[in-house]
Amino acid sequence: MTVSTFSVGTLATSTLTVARRRPWLIAALVVGLGATSTILGAYFFQYVIGLAPCPLCLEQRLPYYIAIPLAFAVALGAVLRLPPLAIRVGLLALALVMAWAVGLGAYHAGAEWGFWQGPTSCSQPAALARTPGDLLRQLQSGPRVVDCTVAAWRFLGVSLAGWNVVIATGLSIVALVGAARTSEEA
Repeated sequence: MTVSTFSVGTLATSTLTVARRRPWLIAALVVGLGATSTILGAYFFQYVIGLAPCPLCLEQRLPYYIAIPLAFAVALGAVLRLPPLAIRVGLLALALVMAWAVGLGAYHAGAEWGFWQGPTSCSQPAALARTPGDLLRQLQSGPRVVDCTVAAWRFLGVSLAGWNVVIATGLSIVALVGAARTSEEA
């Protein structure tokens, strides 16, 4: 009876071989895992840290909801050896979806920095309370809209919307590079 040994070196060599031979597969997986991690991070900040998302924050999640299944579908297509054109189109679609995320994040970050006005859906008009009872009812009534022009949290001076721009730009570039490297051997 022989016992095979597993080593980290073998795994690293095998991973590098796959990356060299099938960069489009790695690109699709990186975008899929990156998008999944970003959404999980948003949920962490919302549900664990307690930062309520504004309407623009919620809108910025839409490209990720599209990118996650698309990226894994492209990866599956690469594993199943679909035609290179199909893989390339899928990766270009991923790049466009992530470019959409870049645009949404840049718009939101610009509104936070006061470069332009945010959408009117990011604020609600305050009704004038005429009596203390009216004021109390207003305070106790339904959810209030979170202001899109105020960054709830910053890391290294950059808001979450700004970090979304950085992440989405990186994922878009990964998808474009993967599409450019899609060969006839896909």
